[in-house]
Amino acid sequence: MLKPLGDRIIIEKTEKEQTTASGIVLTDSAKEQSNEGQVVAVGPGKRLEDGTRLTVDVAVGDKVVYQQYAGTEVKRDKETYIILSEDDILAIIE
Repeated sequence: MLKPLGDRIIIEKTEKEQTTASGIVLTDSAKEQSNEGQVVAVGPGKRLEDGTRLTVDVAVGDKVVYQQYAGTEVKRDKETYIILSEDDILAIIE
């Protein structure tokens, strides 16, 4: 498993099946990229100048929305993850 450093967060992308209004299922190349996912790992937080850590606002298991083209995509054990900074997360889905 991957262990994020600092204020980095690892997200497993949530893929949605997309269909047209008439019910045709779109291929992967025609789909709009999803920007939702589930947090699978969280770093310890950003280190401030005085040496203390600023904790991250999300937790493992949270479903989040992140910026469309943020982060770095990584493939491990047949799974695709995105590593991004806490600043790239826009909202937690409740």
